[in-house]
Amino acid sequence: MSSPGGEGKRVAIIGAGSWGTALSIVAARNKHRVRLWAREESVAQGIRRTRKNPFYLTEFEIPGNVTPTTRLAEALDEADYCITVVPSHAMREVALEIREYLGRDTVVITASKGIENGSLMRMSEVISATIGPKFEPRIVALSGPSFAREVAQGEPTAIVAASSSTEWARQVQIEFSSQVFRIYTNNDVAGVELGGAIKNVVAIAAGVVRGLGFGYNAAAAIVTRGLAEMTRLAIALGGRVETLAGLAGLGDLVLTCTGDLSRNRRVGIELGKGRKLADILADMIEVAEGVKTTKAVYDLGRRLNIDMPITAGIHALLYEDKPALEAAAELMDRPLKKE
Repeated sequence: MSSPGGEGKRVAIIGAGSWGTALSIVAARNKHRVRLWAREESVAQGIRRTRKNPFYLTEFEIPGNVTPTTRLAEALDEADYCITVVPSHAMREVALEIREYLGRDTVVITASKGIENGSLMRMSEVISATIGPKFEPRIVALSGPSFAREVAQGEPTAIVAASSSTEWARQVQIEFSSQVFRIYTNNDVAGVELGGAIKNVVAIAAGVVRGLGFGYNAAAAIVTRGLAEMTRLAIALGGRVETLAGLAGLGDLVLTCTGDLSRNRRVGIELGKGRKLADILADMIEVAEGVKTTKAVYDLGRRLNIDMPITAGIHALLYEDKPALEAAAELMDRPLKKE
């Protein structure tokens, strides 16, 4: 299928994990000229040799119009779009690296979900602060319910492109949408990014409930009260209620809390079974963003004096070595109140 925007564009994808690989396939299907940047030469060589990523989504063929590279200068050369798909804790470092090669007119799409520890910045804020001294970047945040494997398979998916500029969000919508990959636009960047980050924390809680052997009632309570926490914090930081009730909020929350492909839910399940966090993470190839994001969300909540009991419980579980059953019991023992 040809690109809805007409002539194929030059697209740089920075990060060749599962989500970066899936987005390279999406862009390639729309006839764009894609350069997929991998930090490891073994990833780039594997794609060149077999047209498959040797470590992530290994069963999917990567189209010929995707060129793997380990050189940022090559990836970003005359790029119309730059999609950053790196773990949130690496965003600042990568943004500093790409600043040297990024064009002033390039639209930067952040597809990473997280909040930076320490600064407590959203990903678009990290990019803006890092690249801003050189020029004001054109930033769009991409978020919503989207397991990478299903996107690569061509399963129907709907997500959100959020930007302070209607024009930039609309460009992303036009150039990357297809019959199976539907993009909605939004100007609530804070709400979209916060929804995408906080849902990973709640997903760990949903996994803990499952790992402890609790049923659907408990899981539904976690999702619902987790949404309330997300909404409270997002509104305090400038987000809108309707955004948190949409794809980037409730949609992504339901997916991540219930789907078997969710890495954060998987971490929670293992914690609920009594395994130690270090052992769980040692067995995982990819990053479970919720682990680091829990600390940032917890710190944000405390700074703004927002009541976030689920986040506090997961923080105690991850960083204070509290047993999962004890953390769950404390949630149920909270004072009775109006919903």
